Amino acid sequence: MSEPDVTIGRAKLNEIADQAGVSLSTVSKVLNGRSDVAAITRKRVEGILDEHGYQRRAGLPGRNTLIELVFPDLDTVWAMELIRGVENVAKANGLSVVVTESGNRHSPSPDWITGVLRRRPVGVVLVFSDLSEDAKAQLRSRAIPFVIVDPAGDPAPDVPSVGSANWSGGLMATRHLIELGHSRIAAITGPDDMMCSHARLDGFRSAMNTAKLPVDESLVAFGNFHVDGGRDNARAMLDRDDRPTAIFAGSDLQALGVLDAARSLGIQVPAQLSIVGYDDLQLAQWTSPSLTTVHQPLTRMAEEAARLIIRMSEGELESIPRVDLATRLIVRESTAALAARSA
Repeated sequence: MSEPDVTIGRAKLNEIADQAGVSLSTVSKVLNGRSDVAAITRKRVEGILDEHGYQRRAGLPGRNTLIELVFPDLDTVWAMELIRGVENVAKANGLSVVVTESGNRHSPSPDWITGVLRRRPVGVVLVFSDLSEDAKAQLRSRAIPFVIVDPAGDPAPDVPSVGSANWSGGLMATRHLIELGHSRIAAITGPDDMMCSHARLDGFRSAMNTAKLPVDESLVAFGNFHVDGGRDNARAMLDRDDRPTAIFAGSDLQALGVLDAARSLGIQVPAQLSIVGYDDLQLAQWTSPSLTTVHQPLTRMAEEAARLIIRMSEGELESIPRVDLATRLIVRESTAALAARSA
């Protein structure tokens, strides 16, 4: 059995094994993230290690040259942008990337932590809202730094994160439509339980309020950031006599759904309806018409998260970093002045 490299001696590990009622070998397996330990035993040993102040030393030799990137869902266009960013930084630093799919958008599944402790990566980039207290404690006790990128919610104060200026993005998208002469503007944001959905919607409301334009609550909807969320909500909004002249969609995929709904109802874009998306994914420039959208720097966000991981693994950061990168409006063909609309 290879003894784990710890800040407490072998005698102390024997005490922990005795207190937990297990062998020293079992303690070693828990420390190294081995999967052949019963969950209840693992939890008991972890609790006792925590009581004894166990802490793996940072910067130890033998650590894998991996950055782990964890998603709730790999089947998205966002995933490729984030993977590209982490890979850019990993390659520049002689590291590799392992990609894992686990859990939901709020947190990875509990069994994920076992694998990451076994792999012992340089650090972990997570595309979630937050981590459980148990997972955070286990990563920190092994000196495995972690950063949440593009958080779906508001991470706890002790969790490093990299996001973007969602409120400003919603504000500039709506201001663009107002400057084009639109006043009856709809908004289809993302899921109701995601912070970024509310931030983009708050930006929309602020732009409308500043311009002294009323917000018709029947033209405000929560979608799912996917095509069907835009299509279904837009169809209901457009299939009415007092339909909006412009729609701010909280993601490019939802904007594609809005385009599809307009096409199915015979509404021309942008002559009869202006549409603004959010993200500026590569597909936005290839839609017909090409999509005016808010550029969210997903690749840069992932690059920044990976750089933070490396700096934390080398002990360079003492405070908890919280980074929000700027967004900007990209004007293309899906928006036009209200005066250009046909009767």
